[in-house]
Amino acid sequence: MEIESMQTTPSTQIVKIKTAYGTLDIGGPQFSVLAGPCSIESHDQFLETAKSVKSSGACMLRGGIWKMRTSSKTFQGLGESSFDFIKSVCKETNMGLVSEVTDARQIEEVFDVVDMFQVGSRNMHNYSLLKELGRQNKPVLLKRGFASLIDEWIKAAEYVTNGGNQNVILCERGIRTFETATRNTLDLNAVVYVKKNTHFPVIVDPSHAVGIRALVPDLAIAAAASGADGIIVEVHPRPKEALSDGPQALTFDDFKTMMNKIERVLTALDRPLQKATLV
Repeated sequence: MEIESMQTTPSTQIVKIKTAYGTLDIGGPQFSVLAGPCSIESHDQFLETAKSVKSSGACMLRGGIWKMRTSSKTFQGLGESSFDFIKSVCKETNMGLVSEVTDARQIEEVFDVVDMFQVGSRNMHNYSLLKELGRQNKPVLLKRGFASLIDEWIKAAEYVTNGGNQNVILCERGIRTFETATRNTLDLNAVVYVKKNTHFPVIVDPSHAVGIRALVPDLAIAAAASGADGIIVEVHPRPKEALSDGPQALTFDDFKTMMNKIERVLTALDRPLQKATLV
């Protein structure tokens, strides 16, 4: 397979995420960990999680404001009712936020709340959304569709870059295969391939890849060892009470233990962990 956008001698672009508290670099020598709940459920839940993941080494928060769910009867997110307390939590912890937009009409609405837009796997082929994100001046985290070829993933990213927004980070989050032991199959082949053949930074989402809490830390460590630029991980103070994706969310202790192991792997690879104290 040949990717049209392939460079002969690619070097990873550094995407700068500018927040009110400083700038994060994704794609450089540092390894970045983005962490937080699948869904932002309340002020207390979000604040408790933000403080914990920051203390364990996360450099940016993740959290769903709107949730695109398979079943229409499940929790769909708090939406705009959460904007004010999300801003207060980010300010209190001095951390930026990445969150998913599921519709082009949400971009303007949430623009002052998030520091990076996320495109979920179901929207990787939503070209009208990608084109609109190409007109924005904030980075875009583009998740791979769960049945998409690498070539299709790259072409989706180009819908954003062709619009003028060059700040795209790819996210491998597992693909659908014949295997049913886990939710999806984490494709670390894709991470290595894209890193060697394109300029896009690549991070890994082990939470959605397998959907099983006990497997997430080992796959996160494998992502670091494979050369990924970072990971995005789901963490919840009480996963059994989570309104979405509780079985894959790490506890605070799980996350702390995982981060300690990741730092040891990064040390062996001469790579620093990007800290939440921004410059």
